[in-house]
Amino acid sequence: MLLFLKTKAMIRIILLRVFAIWLAQLAAVAVFAREQSAAAQLTPEQIMAEFARVSTGNLADAVDEITGERGFMSHDMKPIYKAKFVGRAWTATMRRVLKNDKRTYQSSALQILDEAPAGSVLVYVLEDGLDIAAMGNLMATTAKVRGITGAVIDGGVRDIEEVTQIGFPVFSRSVTPATSVGRLVATTKNEPVTCGGVRVRQGDYIVADWDGVVVVPAEHGARAVELIREYDAKESKMIPIIKQEKSMLKALEKYNRY
Repeated sequence: MLLFLKTKAMIRIILLRVFAIWLAQLAAVAVFAREQSAAAQLTPEQIMAEFARVSTGNLADAVDEITGERGFMSHDMKPIYKAKFVGRAWTATMRRVLKNDKRTYQSSALQILDEAPAGSVLVYVLEDGLDIAAMGNLMATTAKVRGITGAVIDGGVRDIEEVTQIGFPVFSRSVTPATSVGRLVATTKNEPVTCGGVRVRQGDYIVADWDGVVVVPAEHGARAVELIREYDAKESKMIPIIKQEKSMLKALEKYNRY
């Protein structure tokens, strides 16, 4: 009889512990669901504020996870000076001038410079343009006074001393003194482009820092916020373990960040 009572008591304790674990898991799921719902309701401005506080590394991981494709531009997309910015893309493409082409083209590159709202990021793609500058002192001055956040150029930039003094952040794949005038014509405006190996559409989020440039598709902005919050929460818990155990593997065993 005594053995029966002890066994019954042990079963009761086990059931209570299982119930407590289940309640904790249920609470965690509820919190996660609320966070997801809150993130899904974020405005573009709130999404950009979240992106501004994290590294492009974590954002690149988020885009990988969401889309299964890279969101980071090529390794040679570099800033002319240390800078970080976040904005929404306005795009233009430029191609080589054909010697027998006598047509007159409106410059879509200059059009978006004049039309893009404050906070935008100019995305210029030059056809075979690593030796040609898509932007220099005058365009950077215009962008600065209009409140443009920055520029990302699949091609070259020039007048970097002046552009740095102006304080207009530019990421480009090269630096060159060559003007685009007489060499390139701008042919498209706010159409999808491939910049630094990544597809960019008008309105996509562009996030740039010293590590590089990441493109977050506009429709995935809220989901990317959810993921970077998860990454931040895990990493903040992993760092004390790494410091204590002097081992990254032990932290990974618990939190599986990578």
